[in-house]
Amino acid sequence: MNYLDKIKKDGSMANPFFCLMGIEIESAEAGKAVLKMQVRPDMHNGVGWLQGGMLAALADEAMALAIYTQLSDGEGIATISESTSFIRGVRDGVVYAEGRVIRKGRRVAFCEGEVWTQNGEKALLSRTTAAFAVTREK
Repeated sequence: MNYLDKIKKDGSMANPFFCLMGIEIESAEAGKAVLKMQVRPDMHNGVGWLQGGMLAALADEAMALAIYTQLSDGEGIATISESTSFIRGVRDGVVYAEGRVIRKGRRVAFCEGEVWTQNGEKALLSRTTAAFAVTREK
């Protein structure tokens, strides 16, 4: 059973990081995935903001899940590079991440991810771009 099949069967329980962080899967199909996460005080940095690595990790997971919707049997992925721009901070509430596949080739997949909050209006928190190696089972 591949990762996407496990996600379809077990939801967030298929990924230990999702369980640890309280990440829920909103959708995953056709090269796009949306995740959501409740911000908790134990996720804050020393000055009370959601630690920036959490935004990058959430975007990374959304992008990876988006790629899995386009992989063939026997394919997997590994992150090659990733760059995140932090636009604004958040202290509480629910944050959402959307990952989108820009192009999936035989060896590399390129993605974009955004994280935002929706306290009244959608507010962009971070934007991430990444490249993933497409691997094959031997």
